[in-house]
Amino acid sequence: MTRLTANVVKILRLLPRTALILTVLAAPVLAVPTMRADAGSTIEAPALRKSGVGFVLLVSLRRG
Repeated sequence: MTRLTANVVKILRLLPRTALILTVLAAPVLAVPTMRADAGSTIEAPALRKSGVGFVLLVSLRRG
């Protein structure tokens, strides 16, 4: 087997592994759908209830 044939066989053996690695790395990027930036695509968290306990606790700790 000549040196050229050995190199070609080595490249052909590495080609499927390289294609598999590139597919695994590109899959998340290709899976994300393109979204338009409109008001309907924004997901917001519900507003938290403010109870004011933190300020009362701060004042009571400073006096104690």
